[in-house]
Amino acid sequence: MDHSSSEVDLRALAEQVVRARGFDPQFPPAVQQQVAQIEAHPPAVAPDGKVRDLRSLLWSSIDNDDSKDLDQIEYAEDLGNGRTRLLVGIADVDVFATRNSAIDAHAARETTTVYTGVRVFPMLPEQLSTGLSSLLEGADKLSVVTEFVVSANGNIESYDVYRAVIRNKAQLMYSGVGKWLEGTGNGSSKVASSAELQAQIRLQSEAAEKLKQQRHLHGALNIESIELQPIMSGDQIMGVADREKNRASELIEELMIAANESVARMFEAKKVSSIRRIVKTPERWDRIVALAAQHGGNLPAQPDAKALNDFLMKRKAEDPDRFADISLTVVKLMGPGEYVLERPGEVGQGHFGLAVQDYTHSTAPNRRFPDVVTQRIIKSILAGAPPPYSDDQLTSIATNCTERQDAARKVQRDMQKRIAAVALKHNIGQTFDAIVTGANEHGTFVRIMKPRVEGMLVSGREGVDVGDKFRVKLINTDVRRGYIDFAREG
Repeated sequence: MDHSSSEVDLRALAEQVVRARGFDPQFPPAVQQQVAQIEAHPPAVAPDGKVRDLRSLLWSSIDNDDSKDLDQIEYAEDLGNGRTRLLVGIADVDVFATRNSAIDAHAARETTTVYTGVRVFPMLPEQLSTGLSSLLEGADKLSVVTEFVVSANGNIESYDVYRAVIRNKAQLMYSGVGKWLEGTGNGSSKVASSAELQAQIRLQSEAAEKLKQQRHLHGALNIESIELQPIMSGDQIMGVADREKNRASELIEELMIAANESVARMFEAKKVSSIRRIVKTPERWDRIVALAAQHGGNLPAQPDAKALNDFLMKRKAEDPDRFADISLTVVKLMGPGEYVLERPGEVGQGHFGLAVQDYTHSTAPNRRFPDVVTQRIIKSILAGAPPPYSDDQLTSIATNCTERQDAARKVQRDMQKRIAAVALKHNIGQTFDAIVTGANEHGTFVRIMKPRVEGMLVSGREGVDVGDKFRVKLINTDVRRGYIDFAREG
């Protein structure tokens, strides 16, 4: 029986899933009252002795096609001899979500914006996150700028952090810029019509590539994750597609990592406590070694990120169909990322997957509460004021942010299954190429290749094992439970 009829309201279902994971998508009256006051009397946006005027620079942003909560914009300057100065402007959210306000209390509880594919549940009221505090094109905005110099070999030579008024001159999208950088399209009309903007994007991309190469020398992992993107027609889901990285998204990823590293180094130099984002050295390294051995790899007995990445890259070249599944297994064995307190002088655990020792979250304050906290610590340093949080408060915030981030990830996983069930409901009876991704006491699971959707093999599972490839027929979908059932063909 097909339970994926059009009568299922995915937007309402998304709210049920969000609430079931402990989120409250409704903003209380006190928050709404504060927003109304801010809209009536917005903070002044003007340079002064403590806030620089950088509005004349050719700032641009690159984000998802449907993003409205713009947190960061970028600018690059060629210093010669292969060196590049990068400026990353981050929205000053703290000026709106002031400490101990109603908005702050709600954000501290929720800690993150939750994206479900059919509906966004914002951490901050949309009047702020997609309006007043969003770095939208053509508007003067307050920001916290992280500036760093990238050497010819991809090292960060120096950094500086300061406040500034900025103006986004070109709001760009990953899809268009990615195609332009890869030579497969003209990008947006904004890029095509401006030689100066083209030079900016190329310079940023070249610096990002140097940063990426340097991190990979230190063992940064090439992990491929599968994220389904619904193809919409109005409110109807017509299908799903794989959301894939391209050179534009990788550009932004590298600049954000470098900016977060620079802020973490600032905290270390200023000897202040902060919240760091870490991925521990894998405790289950022995299982990763065993996994590699199953696929002809030979990893050392002690954790070695460089050796692991070399294995992953070899597997990607040899078996691209299964690389996403191996990536997922490695991610699970590495364990999830965490937010933790780091005190001055402590040697942090670093981020194993990114191969960086000093790493905080500072670049997305419109949608992540740890970034708001980090921004307040930065501003207290710049103002010569006492730290805004005690170590005990930072520990409590970090613990809650980790728990809520895990919950948000589960919401996204739950909704991806339901979206896929809706998208495939018209394909019941059709056959697909598939690969077995899991076989245990809970059942046998397969992933079809296009789109990359996973479901249960409910018929013909005898004698199959992980990695086997064959054709399957889609026999059932259940939207409410997120079930997709296949039967083996032949």
